[in-house]
Amino acid sequence: MTFCATCLLGLEGLVANELRHHEIENVRAENGRVLFDGDFSACARANICSRYAERIHVLVSEFKATTFDELFKGVNIIDWSSYIACDEAFPVKGSSINSKLTSIPACQKIIKKAIVENLKSKYKTDWFEETGALHKIQFLIIKDKVSIMIDTSGDGLHKRGYRENANAAPIRETLAAAMVDLARVRRNHIVCDPMCGSGTVVIEAALKALSIMPGINRSFIAESWKNSDEKIWEAERQRAKSLENRDCTFRAYGYDIDEEALKLAKENAEKAGVSDRITFEIRDVADFESDEEYLTVITNPPYGERLLDVNEAERLYKIMGQRFSKKEHYTYTIISPDDDFEKCFGRVADKRRKLYNGMLKCNVYMYFK
Repeated sequence: MTFCATCLLGLEGLVANELRHHEIENVRAENGRVLFDGDFSACARANICSRYAERIHVLVSEFKATTFDELFKGVNIIDWSSYIACDEAFPVKGSSINSKLTSIPACQKIIKKAIVENLKSKYKTDWFEETGALHKIQFLIIKDKVSIMIDTSGDGLHKRGYRENANAAPIRETLAAAMVDLARVRRNHIVCDPMCGSGTVVIEAALKALSIMPGINRSFIAESWKNSDEKIWEAERQRAKSLENRDCTFRAYGYDIDEEALKLAKENAEKAGVSDRITFEIRDVADFESDEEYLTVITNPPYGERLLDVNEAERLYKIMGQRFSKKEHYTYTIISPDDDFEKCFGRVADKRRKLYNGMLKCNVYMYFK
């Protein structure tokens, strides 16, 4: 089968590299997604091990359609019985961008009808209860090219299972993991987030340093399918567990001025199994200092579109620039959507990386010289 790992724009290279690292075949990156080939083992491995992807889909078919007749035919010729059992559910949703077929409800109805008519002929029935396992059919039409997919993840892959509760406007786990990767966190690093909120950045740093796979403690929707072998999923979980390595010197600090946020951060770190590696303390970023010889600072400061108005956010950037001083063996990785960040911070970044936090364009500013 061909699978599609969807991701935030700007993370395609990271997703592709990690899939190759896990020995997944024929990986190729495109805008907003990474395709790869394999069987259910590859599907399970990608779901369990991907730190940066949002979901893993089966890419069932791709074809061009400018009319509803073409859409119906393109969907109807697929062998749906190889994916969906007679009693299983198959809701349809999707989107259309820059295409002649603009009505989403109409596309949903046509695709649903095409699948039903196909399954009628296969299962010799006129009625489907749809009471069994769920197959979420996803369509995407871009410039008249139709992609028909089935979601294998269920909940988005950013839901690792450790963060049931969070403070206001938390960073998505997949984006936090990407920042950790860009900061080149390794097993011997000391990481600090001086505005840690509910702890996502330092937890993701610990998971990476200890080689704990992000999906090891959660389930996935494809596990409930009748054509899915539970032994495959168990084997992939055992493989993922074997990669874990706590024999390292990694440590992290999470600081914040919000006592409730720190309470959540501690709970989240315990659920993630990394609380022994992270120290949480009440501290204001205006008082930031460290006597560590080596330090990797990674943070997602509040900004205009999230928590502070723009003027307050820019005053905060100025304080950060003063406290995050140039120091040998100290690096700073900061995400912001503010185009004036460097001006407010007081220094031009040594490197910048454009990423999207949902639909919000951001830059990751990296200081390491």
